Amino acid sequence: MKKPILLLLFIFLFINCSSQKDVAAVKPVNHSKNNYLDVISRESLKQNLEIIASDEMEGRDTGSEGQKKAGRYIIDFYKKNGVGFPKGTTDYYQHIPAAFLNARRNKNLPDSENIWAYIEGSEKPEEIVVVSAHYDHIGIKDGQINNGADDDGSGTVAIMEIAAAFQKAKNEGHGPKRSILILHVTGEEHGLHGSRYYTQNPIFPLVNTVADVNIDMIGRRDPFHENSSNYVYLIGSDYLSTDLYNVCEEMNKKNNFLTIDYKYNDKSDPNRYYYRSDHYNFAKNGIPVVFLYSGEHADYHKPTDDVSKIEFDALTTRTKYAFAIAWEIANRKDKLIVDKAESK
Repeated sequence: MKKPILLLLFIFLFINCSSQKDVAAVKPVNHSKNNYLDVISRESLKQNLEIIASDEMEGRDTGSEGQKKAGRYIIDFYKKNGVGFPKGTTDYYQHIPAAFLNARRNKNLPDSENIWAYIEGSEKPEEIVVVSAHYDHIGIKDGQINNGADDDGSGTVAIMEIAAAFQKAKNEGHGPKRSILILHVTGEEHGLHGSRYYTQNPIFPLVNTVADVNIDMIGRRDPFHENSSNYVYLIGSDYLSTDLYNVCEEMNKKNNFLTIDYKYNDKSDPNRYYYRSDHYNFAKNGIPVVFLYSGEHADYHKPTDDVSKIEFDALTTRTKYAFAIAWEIANRKDKLIVDKAESK
């Protein structure tokens, strides 16, 4: 009887060890570790911006053929990188009628479109993190093309890269827990129209929108930082959510990205930047926002805001920082807590 018993014991141990190996091979995803920062590519940012801010796009005025051409280029980028459009929609466009765009202004704007892309969350897909930037600019003035390389070509290409990084993570089984909505809004230059339209006609309920990470002009340096572009202005991160402020601080310290400048974070600042970009329409609806910005410069809203003046190393670092913020919001255990009320 000894030999059969030993044989059975050996078989039992072999099966048990094999099972343990199989279990060990299926490791849970560690979302706290962001291995996708390096997907953000200086070369890709530059390549895309040279197209988005080229004369061919004629300054991307709201509803113009140049803006629509830029939009088609953005969509082609998403298709090439496998980034889809939101569930419940049929394509990458949120169409905005001219009547809406002209309701508050005496300017004859044609129909235009927001452009959206979507990476569905793996665990809490109903919770949405919006990453936004406006892709319109001021078009042609006095016969000169205003290419808007910094305003907001820089933010446009930044969120394209962020989308590609999230999609790569998803493709490799490390996708975000919460869903990511990449939102290229139109009509910012004429009164934040695209973001206003989205928040009045959201594809996902605003109550499920966790935060908006908004990027507008992150490709240059301003006169207050003549000696270094290793900074970024953060605006609004602490207005509605202490959690969001802490996320922004912690992600910067963890990755040693930049010097955070809160110069314009005061609501009483005469520049009123908090009210002048698309995040504000989300904040008005009680959604925590953070606005990344590198400040005004001599070429602001001029034909000289060209790609040749973009500091691509700084743009790359700021884009990585924005991605790290969005990554943490999307993957943290708990939804950001809104512990403050919005006030003008």
